[in-house]
Amino acid sequence: MYTLLRSVGFRTFLIQEAPYLTVAFLIASLYYKWGSFGAEALGFLATWFALSAVGNFVVDRVRGDRSQGAPPR
Repeated sequence: MYTLLRSVGFRTFLIQEAPYLTVAFLIASLYYKWGSFGAEALGFLATWFALSAVGNFVVDRVRGDRSQGAPPR
């Protein structure tokens, strides 16, 4: 996490990840009642990871469709 924040910057990190972090936190708070802090924390992190992966995939696809002919990153 530290390396990621340092490499992209705090503001960029927040802009990219805040929506996914917020949704993952809400999902974990409302639905994860497993009786173990560790299990719920891992569930939250896994949810954040999954939402971020899917969201970034969709954003990349949408941007790719708009900029036809652009070289891939």
